[in-house]
Amino acid sequence: MNTAYLPALAALAGSAIGGLTSFASAWLTLHHQDRAKRLSGEKTRRQKLYKQFIDEASKLYADALVHDQAEVSALVGVYALISRMRVVSSSAVIEKADAVVLLIIDTYFKPNKTFPEIRELMNRHAANPLRAFSEECRAELQALTDR
Repeated sequence: MNTAYLPALAALAGSAIGGLTSFASAWLTLHHQDRAKRLSGEKTRRQKLYKQFIDEASKLYADALVHDQAEVSALVGVYALISRMRVVSSSAVIEKADAVVLLIIDTYFKPNKTFPEIRELMNRHAANPLRAFSEECRAELQALTDR
């Protein structure tokens, strides 16, 4: 092999390696940005879903405290939210959501509460049926962020 070709081959090899390194770096950067964007979107979607469930369940629980008959259409809405959660959430979140709905239904069968009784429940922090659900949602969203 002619020694005059050696510097030219070295320059070509260096250019090729530099180009491949640049390409790989750009691809990895875009890959990580895309992944972060997908995770952020997933987190936002779950936050909206959990917020809807908390809003609906809170209204139903308040209604259950002062009434003895439930509106079936409102219960259907909460069950629809749980079904949507089954698609994207962990089984622990679903269990907590099911427990909230069962508590709401059981509350309809109990005697209606007066305002002083509701105040006493709040003072004892017994009127927070969504606490376990909220904490489980927070843990799941944090785990999603830590990925």
